Amino acid sequence: MKVVINDCHGGFGLTDAALNEYKIRKGVTDPNFYYYDIPRDCPVLVEMVERGDVDGTYSDLKVVEIPDGVNWYIEEYDGMEHVAERHRTWS
Repeated sequence: MKVVINDCHGGFGLTDAALNEYKIRKGVTDPNFYYYDIPRDCPVLVEMVERGDVDGTYSDLKVVEIPDGVNWYIEEYDGMEHVAERHRTWS
């Protein structure tokens, strides 16, 4: 499975042109739809990032591969992200 993360301090974001391209390709008509509404494992987003030139002002987006079936989430510090696996905890 491929997931998009931001690989620098600043935060995940797309250029306006990239967001518009995504909306067109996915048929999004909601005027309130923004890049943070995009699932990070969306194949269209992954393909756009792999193609390049979609990084927002404070972003350096990259695609990471994780094993299929992993219960994952994106962890972030100061905008720099990594994919982590959810684990069970009890207390």
